[in-house]
Amino acid sequence: MTLQENANAPRPRLTVGILTLNEEKRIASCIQSAKFSDQILVIDSGSKDKTRDIAAALGAEVFEYADWQGFAMQRNRVLQHAKGEYIFFLDADEEMPPEMQAEIEAVLASGKDEIWEVQWNQVAFGKPLTRMKISGSVERMFRTSSVREFSGVVHEQAEMDGAPRIVRRFKSRLLHYSRDSIYGSLNKLAQYVRLGAEKRAKAGQKGGLFTGIVSGLAVFIRLYIFRYGFLCGAEGFLYCFFVALEFFFRKVAIKYDSELIGFTAIRG
Repeated sequence: MTLQENANAPRPRLTVGILTLNEEKRIASCIQSAKFSDQILVIDSGSKDKTRDIAAALGAEVFEYADWQGFAMQRNRVLQHAKGEYIFFLDADEEMPPEMQAEIEAVLASGKDEIWEVQWNQVAFGKPLTRMKISGSVERMFRTSSVREFSGVVHEQAEMDGAPRIVRRFKSRLLHYSRDSIYGSLNKLAQYVRLGAEKRAKAGQKGGLFTGIVSGLAVFIRLYIFRYGFLCGAEGFLYCFFVALEFFFRKVAIKYDSELIGFTAIRG
């Protein structure tokens, strides 16, 4: 293909995949932030609210799979319905800023077969925690044909076909509305404690009260002190506290919920 032919070729299409369960409060903002894409897929796990209706009204293609088999399976179902040459996985409590759209368009124009990671700006209890130090990232964008499947109980991973890919990171960050309320945070805590405990129990990790205290305290100190959560007021404290509680209860659940954590019936 000549340079002129390449310049005139249509840009690859982008599919944005969103997993949902009772996300009527956030799904509209999430979809609106991804409107520049060519296809928006919503894979719903059996919402009892208006999530599916809102998503469909905004032009998303909505598919309901209420037979919950884990996050990995739901992402694999996104792949089954994806029509774009590239795919971006967006959580229902996230929004793409305009700056990220420009970066994604550049990726599409490049045609490269790589993996792209994102980081977050956390928004907790109505306040952006912009003064917290951000660390960690997650893979979110791929060339669709290169993803064989997703695997894992929680924090699922993409299994790629062929040789390892170069991993790049977007400069702009997703807005992550991770904790809107105390009630919602408690529900999320219960879900992720159970999933996280199961994953670690299967990996042979040991649990108990003492290890839970050590794990939770270490996480709180790291987030609140060394990542400057203390600079974000009460909202920063609550965010760090809930994350630390998740680590504490994961370890405790491995020991005290040993008869329950082998059954992953909780969805989110």
